[in-house]
Amino acid sequence: MKAVFLDAKTLGDDVDLSPIESVTGGLEKYERTAPDEVLERIRGFDTVLVNKVVLGREHFEACPELETIAVVATGLNNIDQAAAKDHGIKVMNVTNYGRSTVAQHTMALMLALATRLLDYNRDVRAGRWGKSDMFCLMDHPIMELEGRTLGIVGYGDLGEGVAERAAAFGMRVLLGARPGQEAGEVDGYSRIPLDELLPQVDVLSLHCLLTDETRDLIGARELKMMKSDSLLINTSRGGLVNEQALADALRAGEIGGAGFDVLTEEPPRNGNPLLADDIPNLIVTPHSAWASREARQRIVGIAAANLRSVL
Repeated sequence: MKAVFLDAKTLGDDVDLSPIESVTGGLEKYERTAPDEVLERIRGFDTVLVNKVVLGREHFEACPELETIAVVATGLNNIDQAAAKDHGIKVMNVTNYGRSTVAQHTMALMLALATRLLDYNRDVRAGRWGKSDMFCLMDHPIMELEGRTLGIVGYGDLGEGVAERAAAFGMRVLLGARPGQEAGEVDGYSRIPLDELLPQVDVLSLHCLLTDETRDLIGARELKMMKSDSLLINTSRGGLVNEQALADALRAGEIGGAGFDVLTEEPPRNGNPLLADDIPNLIVTPHSAWASREARQRIVGIAAANLRSVL
């Protein structure tokens, strides 16, 4: 196996790649690879590892020796899978590595929004507590999660992890059926159509992949169906929510808050409606929910096991 990793920097400098190197018998590594450098760097290799580098038909046609693409992530949006199939190239990805860290981040966003953590911290640092006429500040309404309803759309490994943690907080969990997905019972939870779910939830958490069917899954119409104090959490994929519609809904008070770890463009070099300064009770983090060292090291181990399976 002759292997090259085109964007090893995306896993961080503190991750040990030796499990992959031991399987491949060595590994050529590049920290980053620009689009115009891809073809030159994959020539002569039968195995290519990528995280976010885009590989398409033009690369496969020019490199008949290419046999395997190992995506060291879950999403496969950067790979032309139809073209890979046409050229007999096996494409593999990594799943079930981030349950703990993504679920933890999801709950952190939920808790910070529900307790108005950032608002109260900002008030203290601005000196408002010191000027208070009583012992505390109560300027921002706090949501108690116990007894509230959490809706989860995308009940895979990550959705399950969030459901477990929400149950520990005493929340009631309902599942939402994605387009084309049947309603019913799953692990004791009711899965119901999205239009039935949205009016019931106090918190909606998204954990599904971005596809043609799920793009703009939550738009202006859906946001208007939610409670005015409800929270929306997205640690899955940018594009599941119409960002301009969400910004408008938050400004208008149609929902109570939102926590996002993903945007449609990453990094957001061209701006984004959710990065405006005047949006209340919104937290945006830089696609970091997956990035604990433990999770990144698990990615390496799973990728190595995947590669071993094709030897």
